[in-house]
Amino acid sequence: MPDIYIGLMSGTSMDAVDAVVVQLSESRPQLLATYSEPLPAALHTQLLLLAQGQPHTFSELVRADVQLGKFFAHAALRVLHYAKLDPGDIHAIGSHGQTVWHISAGEERSSLQIADPNIIAEITGITTVADFRRRDIAAGGQGAPLVPAFHAACFHSTQEERVVLNIGGIANITILSKARDTNLLGFDTGPGNTLLDIWAQEHQRGHYDNNGEFARNGRIIPSSLEKLLADGYFRLPPPKSTGREYFNRQWLHQQIKNLAGFAPADIQATLCELTAISITQAIEKYAPTTQRVLVCGGGVNNTYLLQRLQHGLADIPIEPTTAYGVDPKWVEAIAFAWLAKQTLARQPGNLPSVTGARRPVILGAVYYH
Repeated sequence: MPDIYIGLMSGTSMDAVDAVVVQLSESRPQLLATYSEPLPAALHTQLLLLAQGQPHTFSELVRADVQLGKFFAHAALRVLHYAKLDPGDIHAIGSHGQTVWHISAGEERSSLQIADPNIIAEITGITTVADFRRRDIAAGGQGAPLVPAFHAACFHSTQEERVVLNIGGIANITILSKARDTNLLGFDTGPGNTLLDIWAQEHQRGHYDNNGEFARNGRIIPSSLEKLLADGYFRLPPPKSTGREYFNRQWLHQQIKNLAGFAPADIQATLCELTAISITQAIEKYAPTTQRVLVCGGGVNNTYLLQRLQHGLADIPIEPTTAYGVDPKWVEAIAFAWLAKQTLARQPGNLPSVTGARRPVILGAVYYH
């Protein structure tokens, strides 16, 4: 069977399902086809309520699981069509699913991703690997972030110290030392696009701040920025991970409740600076010898955010991963195709130095067709 996989990803922003067909037999993944489809409005709203801890019934959760399973399967078939391939050409699907809750601390830590993989395997006729996070949690880890192992396989250099920065709903960094014998470090730095998207949706048309123009037209509020950065999450040492169950609309409105006199654009500019500074502070503290930052995820399209990052990182070059052979929009979807390959090869997919797990473990459950 050819070494071709499908990767399916829906991230913290919950805006769309991304699908890729990727050849994984080369040193660098070769994209054969891509497809992205926005989630239906009603399902998107339901998922936001689930992820923010709003009251819901088990029936609503199960229905969303089924609906997403069908939607993910549809995305897989569409990207397969664009690749001009048949199900028999695909070794497996790696499906991240949609995270609706993530508990990263305590004895009952867990992480729940929905989009029923039984449905995906049945509709597509392709073996599906899913539920990647909970085995790492069972081994004492946080189940996130999982993409640093892929970042290391794809973007490591023996010539320079690198950081891979993924700006999705939540931002995370992977610190790639040029010395391979160094334990790799990676963690969630805090909010990426999620707070920006929430505020833009409340005060602008559309689901996000296009190119950061809303924030660019505002002025940063120093006192508010200081308060936002005082949140305890930013002081936690790695390993650490977070999500919309923490950085959400309720958190945002609690933080800005005394800012009624400021323009919405000023608050957006302040939230953008929060993302930029929390990232730059994490790099300065944990990767002070960084020589280059490679950026992926939806935030790569926010030109104002990238400008603020460049301001904070001074003369450290910031480049999209495109220059290193992988389109930044599809990095995470490719990563879960790669993790599916690891699972089927009975190879570990986690990095204990990143997640805090006791040992490397094989991730995910396999739903054979």
